[in-house]
Amino acid sequence: MTHPERANAFANNEDRARWHDQALWFVRDRRDRAMQGLPEWEGLRAEAARIKGETLSRLADQLESFEDNAIASGAKVHWAGDAREFNDIVLDLLRTRRVTRVVKSKSMLTEECQLNPWLEAHGVEVVDTDLGERIVQLRREPPSHIVFPAIHLRKEEIGETFHAHLGSPKGLADPTRLTEIARGDLRSKFLGAQAGITGVNFAIAETGGIVVCTNEGNADLGTALPPIHIACMGIEKLVPKTADLAVFLRLLARSATGQAITAYTSHFHGPREGGELHIVIVDNGRSETLANPSFARALSCIRCGACMNTCPVFRRSGGHSYEATIPGPIGSILEPVRDAARHASLPFACTLCGSCTDVCPVAIPLHHQLKAWRGELTERALTGKWKRFCLALSRAIFERPGLYSAAGRLVRWLGRRLPRRWLYGKANTWGIARELPEFPSESFRERYRRERARER
Repeated sequence: MTHPERANAFANNEDRARWHDQALWFVRDRRDRAMQGLPEWEGLRAEAARIKGETLSRLADQLESFEDNAIASGAKVHWAGDAREFNDIVLDLLRTRRVTRVVKSKSMLTEECQLNPWLEAHGVEVVDTDLGERIVQLRREPPSHIVFPAIHLRKEEIGETFHAHLGSPKGLADPTRLTEIARGDLRSKFLGAQAGITGVNFAIAETGGIVVCTNEGNADLGTALPPIHIACMGIEKLVPKTADLAVFLRLLARSATGQAITAYTSHFHGPREGGELHIVIVDNGRSETLANPSFARALSCIRCGACMNTCPVFRRSGGHSYEATIPGPIGSILEPVRDAARHASLPFACTLCGSCTDVCPVAIPLHHQLKAWRGELTERALTGKWKRFCLALSRAIFERPGLYSAAGRLVRWLGRRLPRRWLYGKANTWGIARELPEFPSESFRERYRRERARER
C-alpha cells in the first residue's frame, strides 16, 4: 500500500485526525516559544549544521578516534554493517552472559533493526521502559512518532491496554493513575533485569564518551542496576568535541518538546565499577546515504521530531501511515535510501511548504531533499505511470509559453462550466478533502495587460 492509501484510514476518523493535529501543533507552539527565548537561536542552528557537516566530511577518522578513546576508558566497541549483524552481536553478548531479562530505554536504532522481536524469538524478555514505548509494546504496535511513541492514542485506549495487560481497573483513564500503575510494573522489571540497553543521542570522538537524553530517568535506572550496559549507536551520532555538546543540547529539547533541556542528560565514559559497557556501532545503510550528495545532509538529524510536529501531512495522517521506523519529512528522505521501491510514495507525502526546513535545529534543507527524491524516483520509474505521464505533460506545457497560456484559458473555461461531479470525480483526488478555488475569468497576465492599457 502507498502512503495515501494507508493515510485514508487515519484521516477518515475525523475526530482522531483533528485531535492528533492539535496535539502536535501544541508541541510546535511550545517549540516556537522556547526558540524565541534565545536571541542566538539561528546562530546555534548554523553552528550545529557546521559541526555536523565537518563531522560527516571526515566520519571514518572521527569513528576511529571515538573507538580508540572509548576502549581506553574501558568500554568494548563492536561494529555492525547491517541490522542482522547488529542483532547477532547483541544476542551473542546476552547469551554468553546468560542474560534472559533486559530493560531497554528508547532507541530508534533498535526499532529500525527490529531488535526486540529478534531477542524475544531467542528467549530473551525485553521490556521497553520509556512510558510511551511501553504502551505501544503492550499493544504490539510500532511507535508512531520518534519522541511521542503513543501520540496516536487517547487516554481511554491506554486505560484499556493497561486493564488487559497490567490489571488496572476497567474504565480507568486518569493519566496520573495510569502512570503510577506503569511505574509500579516497571519497577519490578528494573530490579529483575540482568542487562540494560540504551540508544545514544551523542557520541564524543574526543573522549569516547556517549550521552543519553531522557525525560523519565529510565535510561539511568536501566544502566545503574544491571551490571551490563549495551549502547546502540548509529555511525552518524558523533560530534567531535565535548564543547560541541553545548550547541546540540540547547537545540535538542527546545526543538523536541519546548523544554530548555531534557530532564536527564546522562554521560557515560566507560563502564561503572564492576560492570560492562558495550557500544555497538551500526551502519545499516548510512554509508550509502552519506555517499549520495543529494541526501547526505539528512544524516545530520538529531532525532528531535520537530519536522513531524510542524508537517501538515504528518499531523493529519499519523505516523503509522508512513510504515517506516522514522516517519514524517526526515523519514521520507532516509527510508527511500534503504528501499526506494517500497517507500516511493513517501517523498510525495509533502506539500513542499518548507515548514520542516524552517524548524530543523540543524538546518537540513528537508523540503529541497524531498523534491530531489521526487525527481530521482521518477527517473527510476518508481512512480506510477499516470503520475509520470502527468509530469511529462506538465513539463511540456510549462516549457512553451504559448501552450501554457492556451492551456490556462482552456482550464478556466472548463472549470466554470463542468458539472461538480466531473470536477470532483476520480480524476481529481485532491477534491476528496478540499475545495478547488473559484476559477477566474482571466489570467493574471491578461488582467495586467488590461489594467496597463486602461492607464494609458
